[in-house]
Amino acid sequence: MTGSEETPSFRLAYVPGVTPAKWVRIWNERLPDIPLTLLQVTAAEASDLLRGGAADAGFVRLPVDRTFFSAIPLYTEATVVVVPKDHLITAAEEVTLDDLADEVLFHPLDDVFDWDSPPGEPAFERPATTEDAIELVAAGVGLLVVPQSLARLHHRRDLTYRTVVDAPQSSVALSWLEEATTDLVEDLIGIVRGRTVNSTRGRAQAQPPAQEKRKRPEKKPAAGKSAARNPRGRSGGSQGGAKRGKPRKRS
Repeated sequence: MTGSEETPSFRLAYVPGVTPAKWVRIWNERLPDIPLTLLQVTAAEASDLLRGGAADAGFVRLPVDRTFFSAIPLYTEATVVVVPKDHLITAAEEVTLDDLADEVLFHPLDDVFDWDSPPGEPAFERPATTEDAIELVAAGVGLLVVPQSLARLHHRRDLTYRTVVDAPQSSVALSWLEEATTDLVEDLIGIVRGRTVNSTRGRAQAQPPAQEKRKRPEKKPAAGKSAARNPRGRSGGSQGGAKRGKPRKRS
């Protein structure tokens, strides 16, 4: 290898709440020679990062601009409201948006929901991040509606959450710049779709090439043996080249 050649690598972005560990493990098993670099970014930063070429693919929240990006939806999360443990809402297992109508709800600037009309009473300010909003909920000055994974990510002992059954939901997808669909992107697609390593649509193959299986030389009969046993080229019985039937008597 010359000094100008670089070792191939793959940069994978992911937004808060996504846990890529399972896919990373499979990548490292199948492509051990291709380093995988993880980049954690905010949901708002993900598209600019991909378009700018700073990441090869990313686990992002939908929607994405289909003019530029391809996307494979992976799963949709439940939506929950984060509340103090002693809040009245904790008496129910599930709530509706109407149950939150009189509550102060924070809508941080990195809110992943595209609300037509934000529920609840407006807060005195919009926190910069979901993490900042969690701190305000812990202070007892309002509540926060988020995807369940973000509630778990920012878990605190003094807070809990309940499912909001009629709230918008957030979906997570694998996305990449459509014009940059490389072989390594195809490998990652195969991993997240659950294809086996021997899938005909994948590139990584565990089986050796077909020619490797034909290395054993064919056995050849020893010189003269075959002709001695069967001079006419027919397969003989247990007596080799013995004649069939009784010889005729000469008169």
